[in-house]
Amino acid sequence: MQQDPQLLRALADEVRARRYAAGHSQEALAFQCGMHRSFIAKLELAESGPSITALFRLAEGLSMHPADLVAAVATRLLKERAADSASAA
Repeated sequence: MQQDPQLLRALADEVRARRYAAGHSQEALAFQCGMHRSFIAKLELAESGPSITALFRLAEGLSMHPADLVAAVATRLLKERAADSASAA
């Protein structure tokens, strides 16, 4: 199954925004999540999507519940799709 590029971009933007808000570098977030910095970079560039395990670890590293991270990404995605629809009309 092919990844949804808009969904990957929404996740990338949300992770980056939350990481900045927490004052973390990619390396610091990766350490907190038990991941490699290059994986965080790929997520933030929308080049890769996380597994469910990685999503849970990422949420933990961002000090949030996984459901809250998913909800924030869903909200961002809906706003981006609405903006795209408005500009196409």
